[in-house]
Amino acid sequence: MTPFGERVRALREGKSVTLKQMAADLHISSAYLSALEHGKRGQPSAQLVRQICAYFGIIWDEAEELERLADLSHPRVTVDTAGLNPKATELANRLAERIHDLDDGTLDRLLLLLDEAPARGGAAVRRRPAPRRR
Repeated sequence: MTPFGERVRALREGKSVTLKQMAADLHISSAYLSALEHGKRGQPSAQLVRQICAYFGIIWDEAEELERLADLSHPRVTVDTAGLNPKATELANRLAERIHDLDDGTLDRLLLLLDEAPARGGAAVRRRPAPRRR
């Protein structure tokens, strides 16, 4: 499942809307919506993200967050390390090899490290909300 798919499913279930009903209301196939939720399809179009925001009455920051999640939800990622430090290439390859073995705690720690790292402009940029504690 992708971050976008997880969020759409939570929105849908929170409103007690079936996948079939939402797909019909958005004029898309239920198979496509299911594939988006399960991460079997690539990023949704900007138009579909806007339709989903309108469907659930999402505005402002929450709409921007859904758009950001859509941008981060391509299930097959390519990392271009050409011209970077050899350590960047090693990191990308090792992550690709080990991603299936990482537990939620490890993933949260890695994401936190990335969130706290200075961006190219200098300052650290918070790119995702903190994980919810249960």
